Amino acid sequence: MSQLKNDRYLRALQCLPVDYTPIWMMRQAGRYLPEYRQLRSKAGDFMTMCQTPELACEVTLQPLQRFELDAAIIFSDILTIPDAMGLGLYFEAGEGPKFTQSITCMSDIEQLPIPDPEQSLSYVMDAIRLTKKELNGKVPLIGFSGSPWTLATYMIEGGSSKAFTKIKKMLYSDPKALHLLLEKLADSVALYLNAQIEAGAQSIMIFDTWGGVLSHQSYQTFSLHYMQLILSKLKRGHKTQDITSYVPVTFFTKGGGLWLDSIVNTGCDAIGVDWTVNLSAITQKGYIAVQGNLEPSVLYADKLTIESNVESVLSEFGIYNGHIFNLGHGIHQDIPIEHVQYLIEAVHQQSKRFHQ
Repeated sequence: MSQLKNDRYLRALQCLPVDYTPIWMMRQAGRYLPEYRQLRSKAGDFMTMCQTPELACEVTLQPLQRFELDAAIIFSDILTIPDAMGLGLYFEAGEGPKFTQSITCMSDIEQLPIPDPEQSLSYVMDAIRLTKKELNGKVPLIGFSGSPWTLATYMIEGGSSKAFTKIKKMLYSDPKALHLLLEKLADSVALYLNAQIEAGAQSIMIFDTWGGVLSHQSYQTFSLHYMQLILSKLKRGHKTQDITSYVPVTFFTKGGGLWLDSIVNTGCDAIGVDWTVNLSAITQKGYIAVQGNLEPSVLYADKLTIESNVESVLSEFGIYNGHIFNLGHGIHQDIPIEHVQYLIEAVHQQSKRFHQ
């Protein structure tokens, strides 16, 4: 049987009964915590934290030392793969991620290597192995990657973007080049995630942060197709009585509420949804797990407002197995810490009646 002291998150991902709804938060290891800010200023910069397994482990564990969360997510960044491909990732204060080189044409793409995760990304695997040991079965550990489409947006735009004009120009004027890039990224992500599973990740999440900027048809062709390709290559194990013998996979497309049926049909174990989705409208509840979907800004509100919003999300989901409570995207960096405590307590307390 499971060696985990708290396996509610893995059980919920398999739509099995739990006594209360498990909760974790996107970006739960991050800048809203004073201990994170302290460690970051000591480390010097974000990439040093990502690439030093001891620091990545410490940051991963920080929120669990404070809160009764039901899962840990390894501290890393979605852009580790493009960095390992040689594009030179760096972070400008207040501007987010940038690359020293961006992708502009077919010949750039043809020259991109497919990174060996145990070589150029070994720091992530080392961080997972170390964190798993330190967790000692307290809660499951989540591994993750960006989706090929989302990674491609940063690689072609050279960093963050508002209008995504460069990648959309390639999509419409040179789709063959974009498909080659997405194929290489899908191969790289599959290798990377399998290495994370091998290192000890007990669940996998694919963040398709920018899938929602695509048209309906383009989403299916340039985003979802490649996530499904990755899924077909993942070593997920088999469902047995031991909950840890299977590695569930969650797809999260921010802004993907219009395509939930298509996402469900990929065969992933769970769909992450943002705050624009009405959970009562998801017809496959109980058959596929759903992660979400509190609006992160609700955490600026007072205790009563947070509690009533939690109640709304739980009621919208209803009395089904397979709900993982989360924010609809990452936690904001200036959220008061005690409000996070209100949220977690409210979810654990209020959800019990949905699981009797």
